[in-house]
Amino acid sequence: MGTSMAGVVNFTHKGNFKNTERFFKAAQNNEIIKKLSQYGEKGVKALSAATPVDTGKTANSWIYEIVVEKGKTSIIWSNTNVVKGYANVAILLQYGHATRNGGYVQGRDYINPALKPIFDEIADAAWKEVIYYK
Repeated sequence: MGTSMAGVVNFTHKGNFKNTERFFKAAQNNEIIKKLSQYGEKGVKALSAATPVDTGKTANSWIYEIVVEKGKTSIIWSNTNVVKGYANVAILLQYGHATRNGGYVQGRDYINPALKPIFDEIADAAWKEVIYYK
């Protein structure tokens, strides 16, 4: 049988680690999606609190979704309060709109200030990840 060396273990492996790599990549993506979902919820709350209120319908109509595409993951915030099938009330409030009698209602920038702290928080967290993994 040959000479034996105490404490030495030999093994042979054929193949690759594709399944293992796929598992770890999926686990990492799930963690990223969980974290982005937390930011998505924060954004919905911030937008809801900042939305000008008449009936409250627009403020309560904010949603978010996480979109995963090749090479990137995004958070998309939307408002589902649409009048007559085409007029998104949140956008009308943000940018202004004409009235039936020929007048104009000035828009109010409430979306950008509401989301800026969320964007800053995401950027800070991402930067910490970059520094940590250097």
